[in-house]
Amino acid sequence: MKKFKFKKIDAFATQKSDGNPAGMVYLNAFDDITAEEMLRIAKELKGFVSEVGYATRIDDTTFDLKYYSSEREVEFCGHATVAIMYDLIKNSDDLKNKKQINIITCKGNLTVENRIGSEDAVFITAPVPVFSPNEIDAERIAKALRIDSAEIDHDPPVSVVNAGLETLIVPIKSLNGILSISPDLDELKGFCIENAIDIITVFTDEVGDKENSYRTRVFAPTFGYLEDPATGSGNSAFGCYLLKNRIWDGSFLSLEQNGNLENPNIIKLMAKDTEGDRPRVVFGGGAIVRIEGEYILQ
Repeated sequence: MKKFKFKKIDAFATQKSDGNPAGMVYLNAFDDITAEEMLRIAKELKGFVSEVGYATRIDDTTFDLKYYSSEREVEFCGHATVAIMYDLIKNSDDLKNKKQINIITCKGNLTVENRIGSEDAVFITAPVPVFSPNEIDAERIAKALRIDSAEIDHDPPVSVVNAGLETLIVPIKSLNGILSISPDLDELKGFCIENAIDIITVFTDEVGDKENSYRTRVFAPTFGYLEDPATGSGNSAFGCYLLKNRIWDGSFLSLEQNGNLENPNIIKLMAKDTEGDRPRVVFGGGAIVRIEGEYILQ
């Protein structure tokens, strides 16, 4: 029998919204658990959390993170990263006053900026984006999403970008159009697998709250569930897309996400300059611990 420190944490949660649930397992070392056991825990928690994050401390300012859905290992999970790092920093006396923490992920070494004191949030530098030449016909996309192809905008164009996960970015013409999207899980999963896509981010510049700049929704059927209600990687890919198409200057951006008009989750984006490289997208938010205890594997 194995016992692990466990928390259920809702990332990007606000007073008006539930955020996105992640399971957190804290380890002394990754030698304490196998890949099969990490996947098993994620399978057991299917429907209770979107993904499970596993974290171990390497040194004073560095943590190693891995992520699993009920289907497979996830290369990068933004909301789980926000949940883990917000919780670790807020509850660790030696981390509270550190401005920057380092994390090791399958997508490289990334930085975490501690803004809990000033903004009740942590900000994660997204992985270096990779833009794909893959072009997917709008009619096929519309069929997979079960919408009229006339709902898809083409300026800026549909694109595929990886900022942690291979993400199809689809502009939608109206807020009503984006809120009415209701695809079938298995049908959309087949479309994603066929086109080597991890997730689909749809967006519009029509919003429910004028304090926000865009409404997004993110569908993730290849990870065992239809919709991700609040996303770091999907919105980071969207931020990279906005930068590439020169419709965002990298200043602070507030996004509303999910299919609920009145109670969206809020994701914050900005971009920072890097030496000899394009600006990097940074995403941020807070988190709320819902359950804390031990996870027992027998």
